[in-house]
Amino acid sequence: MTLDSVDLIVLILYFSVSFGLGLFLGRKGSLNIKEYFLSGKRAPWWLAGTGMVATTFAADTPLAVAGIVARDGVAGNWIWWSSAAGGMLTVFFFARMWNRSGILTDLEFIEIRYGGKQAAFLRGFKSVYFGLLINGIVIGWVNLAMVKILKVLFPEYSTILLLLCILLVTAVYVSFSGLWGVAAADMFQFAVAMTGTIALAFFSVNAVTESTGLNFADSLPSSSLAFFPVFGEGEAAEGIYRIGISSFIAFAAIQWWASWYPGAEPGGGGYIAQRIMSARSEKEGFLAALWFVIAHYCLRPWPWILAGLAAIVLYPDLPANQKEEGYVYLIRDLLPSPFRGLLLAAFVGAYMSTISTQLNWGASYLINDLYKRFIVKENSERHYVTVSRIFTVFILLFSLYLTFYLLESIAGAWKILLQFGAGSGFVLILRWYWWRINAVSEIVSMVVPAAVVLFLESVRSALLYSAGKSESAAGKFFYNIIPDRLMNSELIQFSLEFPNSLYLIVGLTVLSVVVTVYATPPESSRVLNDFYQRIKPQGAGWKKISGQSGPLGRLFAGWISGTGIVYSVLFFTGSLLFGQTIDALKYAAVFIISSAVFYFANINKERN
Repeated sequence: MTLDSVDLIVLILYFSVSFGLGLFLGRKGSLNIKEYFLSGKRAPWWLAGTGMVATTFAADTPLAVAGIVARDGVAGNWIWWSSAAGGMLTVFFFARMWNRSGILTDLEFIEIRYGGKQAAFLRGFKSVYFGLLINGIVIGWVNLAMVKILKVLFPEYSTILLLLCILLVTAVYVSFSGLWGVAAADMFQFAVAMTGTIALAFFSVNAVTESTGLNFADSLPSSSLAFFPVFGEGEAAEGIYRIGISSFIAFAAIQWWASWYPGAEPGGGGYIAQRIMSARSEKEGFLAALWFVIAHYCLRPWPWILAGLAAIVLYPDLPANQKEEGYVYLIRDLLPSPFRGLLLAAFVGAYMSTISTQLNWGASYLINDLYKRFIVKENSERHYVTVSRIFTVFILLFSLYLTFYLLESIAGAWKILLQFGAGSGFVLILRWYWWRINAVSEIVSMVVPAAVVLFLESVRSALLYSAGKSESAAGKFFYNIIPDRLMNSELIQFSLEFPNSLYLIVGLTVLSVVVTVYATPPESSRVLNDFYQRIKPQGAGWKKISGQSGPLGRLFAGWISGTGIVYSVLFFTGSLLFGQTIDALKYAAVFIISSAVFYFANINKERN
């Protein structure tokens, strides 16, 4: 793809502003680790919330959504729309408490909720597991996506060199400025990214209407515009999203609360909790989380969806495994200067915002929950900020190693990695609202899913060996030790495919946690009383400790009505874009009702 001089000017300006923000705000980030990782808890809600939105806007996200739409229609997005209820759960049940906790990282929460050696072990283990290993895999995954984009856009250049240049700029402003620079750059990068994707959607829609002589919606099969999937087993024609009832229930009713996923942790957590805790008050932490969920599901997707639909009409011969590339072809064929440079900057911005947050968040775990907690417990703030910068660079180098040397295996194991966190959400949610949850039960919630996933993979390899599709030594070993009756049972056969595997993994994890809770002693009265006085959780789950039971009805009303607002705005916007006036009025009515419940349940009342 060729770039005019005005496109290059846009790119230069983009990098200059991103780099300049980091250096300018580096003075604040160098004061102490609270400034470096939480912006001194002085971030306004719109800055903290937009940072969350920008971070989850990865470089490959528009391509992924465009590919989903081209293959399965608009309804295919339910694979991630189904998580909206989980996001809104964080808003109402956890955001205020995260901000109130006064901690630096969500892993520090472990040792205010639990006590003893088990809590210390859990905090230290998670700091390395999430801060380095999982974080490195996520960054490596994002690097892979960016490499693919650069290869398509600039086949004549070295993609590795281009990637390293972008990473160098990102690493410098992240390591110098901390969260202040990351948040400010996120705000700028998100604005650029949205402007670029909206511009592409505009030019794509115009190209469709000009080429077909019809309005945009009439140029497409009506099945592609449906908001809801077709339920049932069997093959579906292209543009129709067909999903089995069991799979849809797994996504819509289980995954969002049961599975750990970066940016969608049950009960908050990760960089979502980091941004909430960086807000300057409980109310602003609540508003930051609310803005994130609304913008994530209602504001961002439609430019990507419109472009994906346009690619169906303009590139009808693209094979199924190349549908995502249709988005890049739209950039190449339709965008004039300077919009071409702007959208390229948008891709870079989406990539940089994700990488910058991952680096800062990962370093916060390694410094606060490993280095400062276990290695060097007493030293100056300047020392910890310096070591934080070193950890930032170390995480980046580790992720590059994964990108260039282990990337293919990471890509192939991604679904397995998602399943490793299935079931742990049960504890991550209940530890706030039930006094009986202890550190051992949280450890069990991590061990059991891993064991079940490894067992299912063992069965899979044994079945491949028995069918003559594999001659691996592992397959032969497991074939000889796993009984045929167990391998061929209906439950195991059903659970071999994701997301059906969630039923078995989550079920066994929840059962194991409940058994562990009642088979092991609770946390000490001192730990539980200190936690309650600090966090003030509501509900009957703490009545034994507090002697009182705060009602949760208002929180449930806010959660349900907030989820209704998200889906009604999402589908109202789509109905307007597709010229479906009657449907738009129906969704508008749902929005009005949901908003009224939302207001009377939450906005006009302050929490006691």
